[in-house]
Formats: sequence, C-alpha cells, structure tokens
Amino acid sequence: MANGRGGRSLMGPFLIINFVVYLIVLGLAGWSLDKYIDGEQNHPHLGGNPSTSFMLMFALIGGVMGASSMLAGFVHLRKWNTQSLASAASSAIISWAITALAFGLVCKQIIMGGHRGKRLQTLEALITIAMVSQLLYILLLHAGIFRNRYGPVYGSNGGPQH
Repeated sequence: MANGRGGRSLMGPFLIINFVVYLIVLGLAGWSLDKYIDGEQNHPHLGGNPSTSFMLMFALIGGVMGASSMLAGFVHLRKWNTQSLASAASSAIISWAITALAFGLVCKQIIMGGHRGKRLQTLEALITIAMVSQLLYILLLHAGIFRNRYGPVYGSNGGPQH
C-alpha cells in the first residue's frame, strides 16, 4: 500500500467544499462591501452596524487567502510529497488565521445587534463554516504526523534525517 492513501481519499472533498465556500464568501462580501461603500446600508439585504465594514474587509481578505490556499492544496493532492505538504500547510494556516479574525468580527457584529439583512446573515454563517472546515482541513493535512498511512510527514523525503 502506498504511503498516505488514508488521508488522500478525504483530501479531495475537503478541498472542493472549502473552495466553493470561499468563492461564495468572496461573492457575498464583495457585493456587500460595494453596497456599503455606495452608502446603501438601508438595503433590505444588507443592513449592519459599525463593525460591518471591518467584517466585510476581513471576509474578502480571508476569502482570497482561503481560495488560494485551496489551490495550493490541489497541487499537494496531485504531487503528494513533503515539499507540496509544506506549501499547502503554511498557506492553509495563514488563511485559517485570517478567517478566524473575520469570525471574531462576525461575533462582534452579532453582539452589537441591529438590523442585519439576509445576505449579511448568510455571509456570517459561511464565514463560520469556512473557519471550521479550514481547521479540519489543516488537521487532515497534518494527520501524517500521527501515522504514516495518513499522508506524508515533514522530513520524510527518503534521505537521512538530522
């Protein structure tokens, strides 16, 4: 049995789901920020409070980072070696951190209250889903540390380890 088949079979669905979620986050955050900048906070699907603009900006940054980390994940899925693992894991951790910042602003927005339209509520839910699924993806990337059958491990390039 080849090295790491257990983790590789789960990687594809995680990548596809996360990529789609991040693309939807990008679309909703982009639309909402456009309306917010144009001064249309009273739009029935928008609304918001003083934390909305910050949440939208971090959602856009997190969406871009998340989508690009999924592209690095697709490369890792194809190559499946320690070098591609390093780039996929580092970009996934950075995108998770930015998504976690956006999630913190989602929490602040919910606590502050006020009218939040359907699209903002959907964006808030998708940011939460993206944060949790990205964390699960990071754990799946690093599953090879616990057992060799789940994936490549750092420093396992076949040469002597120092």
